[in-house]
Order: sequence, then C-alpha cells, then structure tokens
Amino acid sequence: MLALFYIFIGVAIGVSFWQITRIMNFRSSIADDKDNAAQGKYAIGFMAFFYAMMIYCLIFMNVIMLPESASFEGEHDDNLFNITFWLIGIVQFIMQFLIFYFTFKYRGSKDRKAKFYADSHKLEFIWTITPAIVLVGLIGYGLWQWNNVMDLSNEENAVVIEVYARQFDWQARYAGEDNTLGLGNVNFIKGLNSIGVDMNDKNSQDDKQVRELYLPKGRKVHFKFRSQDVLHSAYMPHFRAQMNCVPGMVTEFGFTPKYTTEEMRQQPEVIEKTNGINKVRREKGEDPYVFDYLLLCNKICGASHYNMQMKITVVEEEEYQKWLAEQPTLAEYITTK
Repeated sequence: MLALFYIFIGVAIGVSFWQITRIMNFRSSIADDKDNAAQGKYAIGFMAFFYAMMIYCLIFMNVIMLPESASFEGEHDDNLFNITFWLIGIVQFIMQFLIFYFTFKYRGSKDRKAKFYADSHKLEFIWTITPAIVLVGLIGYGLWQWNNVMDLSNEENAVVIEVYARQFDWQARYAGEDNTLGLGNVNFIKGLNSIGVDMNDKNSQDDKQVRELYLPKGRKVHFKFRSQDVLHSAYMPHFRAQMNCVPGMVTEFGFTPKYTTEEMRQQPEVIEKTNGINKVRREKGEDPYVFDYLLLCNKICGASHYNMQMKITVVEEEEYQKWLAEQPTLAEYITTK
C-alpha cells in the first residue's frame, strides 16, 4: 500500500509538470466552446475520481487510526475529534461538489453572458455567523476537556507517579504509602540516585523508582513530569494524553485507565491492526508483534529520539497492588546496591 501511494504521488507530480508544459505551449491559443465543454466534462470525471479516493480512504484505511480511547478522559478527545471530522467532512463533500459542478454547468459559452453581483449581506451574514457559532462550541468543549485533564484539585485516592525524562530514556517514581513524592532536583543526581531525589526529604524514603509503568484500571493516575536535559514530550497515544517535560519545572496531568492491557488486545480494531503488522513481519522473518501501551517522546530531542519509549501495563487493582509491593523503595535500592 505504501509503495502504491509513492507511485501515485510520482505519477501526480509527472502529470502536473506535463500539464504545466502544455499550458505554456498554449499561451497564444484561445479556448472555444468545444474546449470549454471538454474541460467541464473533465471536471466531472475528476470529481468522481476524487470522491472515490476519499471514500476508499475512509473505509479501507481506517485501520491505521488509533483504537478507541483507553482512558475515560480520552473519550472526550475522541468525541471532539469525531465532531470536528464530521463537520469538516460534510462541508468538504458539499463544497467540492459545488466547485466541480459549477465548473461544468457554467463552462464558457459564446451564447452565455456573465452576471456580476456586487455583494449579498444575507450570504455574508450566514457564512460569517455559522462558522463563528460552530467554533465557539468546539473551543468551549475543548477548554472543558482541558480542565478535565489538568484540574487535579479534587482527586481522591489517586496514584501519584513522577515521570523523569532524559536523553534518551524514561524513568518513573511512585509515591509510597504516604502518597507524596519527595523533592526532586538535578542537583541531587549522584550514583544510583539517577533521577535526582532528595533523600533527606522524609517523603522520599518510601518512593519507588521503576523503569516500567504499571497502572490500575479504573483509578485516577496523577502524573508529574520532569526533564533532566532538553525539552521532551510525554506522549501516551492510547490514553489521549501528552505533556511537555520542561527542564527546571514540573508539569502534570491525570487520567483514569479504562481497559487493561489484555482487554485492549481483544479490541477488534487492535486485533485487525496487529494482524496487519504481523503479516508484514512474517514476510520479513521477524518476531510477531504483541500490542502494548507505550509512553513515547513526541519531541525530536536528539539522535536517539526514536528509542525513547517505556512500556505501560494496565492491570486490575489487585494485580497492581501485588506488583507495587514487590518493588523496593528508593532508600532500599540505594543502600543495597
């Protein structure tokens, strides 16, 4: 499919140059009614081809899209995307039809006289007020969703996790039984204390440092982000969440996982996409792919940016508590190593 796409682009570029060359050769020619009629028919033919390609992409290329949101908060992101997509799609379908249809209907003719309207206050009012109302609605919904993700003031029994970014990997720190993270600063980086935690802070003693994220299903997770070196971007696409990690400051957001990793693997969209990926991998003799949630860096932060990812596993509360209990505290880790 990718090769076909490149071939299509190459053909389109070639045809464009050919048409430009032809146009330059016809600079001194004047189109007659026959030429205008032919161009009008070509417009209708191209419209049919254009619509066929759009419908094909909508139906058969949908598999490349992300599956439904794996977080409850992300459902609103999907709603906002779908509303915007349908609004733009409907307007685009109508406008493209009008453009090509009018090209055909009002093609040049010696027997037809062009008419000119200076203005229409009614039309101008409609095409100004209608988009304004739609945009106000979309922006209002977007701002509400932003606050829904960013406002963590009323969180109860949330899992508090610090995600630490550096070239070119991620580390994470879970708040201990006190559910409060100890102070962190790059000035405290030394030896095994690789993320700069102030071990003199009493809240740091029970913190737990890990290299893989485990999240409990159905429980709010409060993420705090720091960066050691450059600007990174913590991107969790399946949860519809992204936040810049800025050196010298703490950024944060929160979401509630909706599906465990195993449940997400059983989603029809995930199964279809996994089968497609594994078909390609089998042809290359590579090991099969198994779906996992991932934390990625969405900023080009250096030469090994593409390697910067961390596995996220969502499990039931009981399994999460068991896994967390098995992790050593930061104090134990530093003193026993």
